[in-house]
Amino acid sequence: MCSAQKFVMRMAGLTMVTRSRSRSRGSGAGPRGAGEEAAPVRKGEANAEGKKSHGPAKRQRKTQKLSVAYEASDNEKGEGAKLPEAPGWEPPDWQQQLVNIRTMRSGKDAPVDQLGAEHCYDPSAPPKVRRYQVLLSLMLSSQTKDQVTAGAMERLRARGLTVDSILQTDDSTLGALIYPVGFWRSKVKFIKQTSAILQQRYGGDIPSSVAELVALPGVGPKMAHLAMAVAWGAVSGIESPTDSGGPRQRPSPRRRPVRRWRPGCPGMAGWGLAGLPSASLPH
Repeated sequence: MCSAQKFVMRMAGLTMVTRSRSRSRGSGAGPRGAGEEAAPVRKGEANAEGKKSHGPAKRQRKTQKLSVAYEASDNEKGEGAKLPEAPGWEPPDWQQQLVNIRTMRSGKDAPVDQLGAEHCYDPSAPPKVRRYQVLLSLMLSSQTKDQVTAGAMERLRARGLTVDSILQTDDSTLGALIYPVGFWRSKVKFIKQTSAILQQRYGGDIPSSVAELVALPGVGPKMAHLAMAVAWGAVSGIESPTDSGGPRQRPSPRRRPVRRWRPGCPGMAGWGLAGLPSASLPH
């Protein structure tokens, strides 16, 4: 064998040895040496590892327990009845404050006691006109002092306050009559719209349910309950006991969507501490 053939055989053997070593390293059967490079990590695995190591730890919300105690009724009270536990906190001196409030309101000398909704209608008018005047006084009373509401109602009654007279009055004249009640421009629009609905659907009278009252423009839930009490002589919004002693369930009216301008709370005229009206219109 000549020298050229020996050189070719050596080169062939060196190439085979190099390939076998590279295959053994790529298979990953054995541990990597000190000088070997680590296998590249896939993109998904890198993101998962980054989230586990560098992601912010979520805080666990602490659950607070709220204890509610109910007062036992007369039927449930007995020798074996278990009384509810008193709450852990109550306002300081609330019982004495309640006594002071009852003493302060016993004279009924506030403006609302003489100028409330039950004093703003014409007692000589027909029943449905009286009820309409009660509703109008409640619409005017939101965000307005009782003295201002009473003055506006007096000016309106001087011109003959009925559904027909309001619809025949132009907006500028109506605004001058009710000024300076709060939001008087919006109330002019709501009074006109409500009066038109009452004439078309109720024959000039007002609805006899809370659900229908709150559907009128410019009439809120508290206005509706006061109108039911003063105009119709009906208690709404609370459960009244029946002859059997159990509560009588009243269906709650469907709430309408909140408008951009929402009437405020009218004066609680003639309402005592028990939530019952002291005066109402004769039917």
